[in-house]
Amino acid sequence: MIVGVHTPETPGERDVERIKAQAAKHGLKFPIAVDNDGSNWKAWNNRYWPTVYVVDRRGRVRYGWEGELNYRGATGEETVRKLVEALLLERP
Repeated sequence: MIVGVHTPETPGERDVERIKAQAAKHGLKFPIAVDNDGSNWKAWNNRYWPTVYVVDRRGRVRYGWEGELNYRGATGEETVRKLVEALLLERP
């Protein structure tokens, strides 16, 4: 399951209708929580936009990636995909 949490960087990114429109425009069909007050951001001690976490079936954070997954040749997307595939094979 994918869950997005949107914490705005600028005041213009706080508009929920705009967030919905952008999600639809980019074909995002997973739930997106809007963290306008930054409480979720602070609870996870995030430092960079975006930050990706992979959480296993038991709710344990198994991996984290800060920043764009494919920025300047980074292999974040591939790394995350492989980890998710491995976790899906684990016994519940």
